[in-house]
Amino acid sequence: MRTTTLTSAFALITVAALSLTACGSGDGADDAAPAAAKNATIPTTDVVSAVTKDPAAARLLPADVRASGSLKIAVTVGGTPPGSTYLPDGRTIVGQDIDFARAVGKVLGIELDQEVASFEAILPALGSGKYDVGTGNFGVTDERRRTIDFVTYINDGQGFAVRKDSDLKKVTDLRQLCGLNVATGAGTTFEATLEANKGSCEKAGRKPYDVKTYAESSAVWSSLQQGRSDVVMSTINGLRYAVAQQEGLKFLNEFHRLDVGFAFKKGTPLAPAFRAAVNKLIANGTYDKILKKWGTTASAITTSRISPPEIKD
Repeated sequence: MRTTTLTSAFALITVAALSLTACGSGDGADDAAPAAAKNATIPTTDVVSAVTKDPAAARLLPADVRASGSLKIAVTVGGTPPGSTYLPDGRTIVGQDIDFARAVGKVLGIELDQEVASFEAILPALGSGKYDVGTGNFGVTDERRRTIDFVTYINDGQGFAVRKDSDLKKVTDLRQLCGLNVATGAGTTFEATLEANKGSCEKAGRKPYDVKTYAESSAVWSSLQQGRSDVVMSTINGLRYAVAQQEGLKFLNEFHRLDVGFAFKKGTPLAPAFRAAVNKLIANGTYDKILKKWGTTASAITTSRISPPEIKD
């Protein structure tokens, strides 16, 4: 695993940007990730460095955190934009979650010491105290809320993608997947949703679908491209971006919307400060700049909340 500091990461980003064509900008020049993805570029426009500390939000931090001036944040890397990914230098981590974390840290006047961890390892590690906060497009579900607190910053959710020659047109019921191989990320809400509903095929007298989980997103897409899987279930934003940069694939539809938030151990005293920081970003316009940079304006929320109930469709 690797430890860096989010507040100093942009120095590396600007160097890497010299070899990339920025496809997103803070002025809304590119609202759609698919258009950017076709050129296989990663947005590198700085929309965070100008953010300043907000004393009112910072005062909500516990006294010991204000004194130390830092928190440890776990991030998961390995997805496709707008999720966290590495720039070609192999060191610099960028993504929508990273921008939001950096911006929140600046509002609160603290440094977020970043450590890379696998998606499925982060939530359990919060409870043990290994990390203070985690980020990685964590969807807010009622099951997770039993042991984790969240501070929301976008609305994303679950969707599907297939090869263009697939007979699937739209998935509105998981029984439409009966008999198919479904690829998804390990330890995700997608895996949990699929496993929880697997028995519906047998009840309908049909062959169950087979859930194939992968730790890396590249393996998910390889399984689809090579025919080992018939359909991918993943984040709505991530799917739209990924299919736009890969020939022969198509986004099917949104299946279930979810709030997404920073994750903390249950009962954390950090939540009020992080909520205030997100709401400050919404008020000062930085929030919109981040969404426009990553082509995810459809995921905007109007106000941050602490552990809201799961969205029910």
